[in-house]
Amino acid sequence: MSDLPIHDSVFPWLAVIGIGEDRLEALPPASRAALDEAEAVFGAPRHLALAGLEHSPKAHCWPVPFSVEPILALRGRKVAVLASGDPFWYGAGASLCVHLAPGEWRAYPAPSTFSWVAARMGWRLEETPCLGLHAAPFERLVPLLHHGGRAICLLRDGKAPEELAHWLDRHGFGPSTLHVMEALGGPRERIRTVQADRFDLTDVQSPVVVALSMAGNEPEAAGLPRGFGLPDALFDHDGQITKRPMRALTLSALAPRRGELLWDLGAGSGSISVEWCLAGGVACAVERAPERCVRIRANATRFGVEHRLSVVQADTAASLPETRPSAIFIGGGANEALMTRLWELVPEGTRFVVNAVTLETETLVATWHARVGGSLLRIELADSQPLGRMRGWSPARPVVQWSIIR
Repeated sequence: MSDLPIHDSVFPWLAVIGIGEDRLEALPPASRAALDEAEAVFGAPRHLALAGLEHSPKAHCWPVPFSVEPILALRGRKVAVLASGDPFWYGAGASLCVHLAPGEWRAYPAPSTFSWVAARMGWRLEETPCLGLHAAPFERLVPLLHHGGRAICLLRDGKAPEELAHWLDRHGFGPSTLHVMEALGGPRERIRTVQADRFDLTDVQSPVVVALSMAGNEPEAAGLPRGFGLPDALFDHDGQITKRPMRALTLSALAPRRGELLWDLGAGSGSISVEWCLAGGVACAVERAPERCVRIRANATRFGVEHRLSVVQADTAASLPETRPSAIFIGGGANEALMTRLWELVPEGTRFVVNAVTLETETLVATWHARVGGSLLRIELADSQPLGRMRGWSPARPVVQWSIIR
């Protein structure tokens, strides 16, 4: 979508109209007028029926598979699109408008499903995570799970609440309460409450949403910690993983910020990328070994960040991502040629962090530190281990970390 200012000459040919289970009668006058004026109206069969247009010659069902091309083909004519509630909250609005210039559309939102749930539950909507699990895996809940937490979850169909209940039970949150809500705001509205590990509803109908009150069994009840350095045991790995204390120091140096892109070069298990994504960023993990690429994807799915973490199977010497990063981490495979290429390729302001374990890589980062500056940190860690009948310190290999802003 263009960022150009809206000009009077741009014709708002598309009306994006939100409609709820309270049907056509509840639409405000402006929404009704836009719908009446439209030469063509697109929507799901349910939305067309709610508007009383299921038999109208100007009604068009969304194509399967979904595509906005039929609408764009009518550019310049009076067209309306019907969507659930607020079309720009897990709706079709953004999918359409990304192809349009400012001023080509007018939006007429109705109360969203999330708003209906908050109103029924008495929850503060601004404090409640809202998830579209109708088109995403349940693992998106993983970063949010903790005893006493809440979430509002849009679900795919009538079978999905039971599937969600079983998923919660498997993850140690069987005592959670599911408020199963059907057709909110309309004459078919029904709300029932059930515990996840005792789910016994067999007649749930779409559209359905769940207001989730989380309750967990120890030790899962605490949920994921918000700081850096998750336990190593949470990751699938073959030993090629930045260990927990070192990972915390590395992520602190990388300084993730919401929406920023990380290049994780020589990603191993992808633990750095996963925690970067949990902090709100996006990551591209480059790893040469195919079996490790499989592990990275599995770890991303396990933590609910598979939509934020892409994996490229390649040697970093031969292939780098196309989108320019905000930060680069090299956990393995650093050499003079790669460092030179990266330094010349990325823009000023890019953050670099390189962890060196071998003497050769340590010499490399020391040379670059002398050449361009930055911070050079030698990190030596040891943990306690049995030593005969007593205990002693077992040192890990020292790591030299070089960090710098380009």
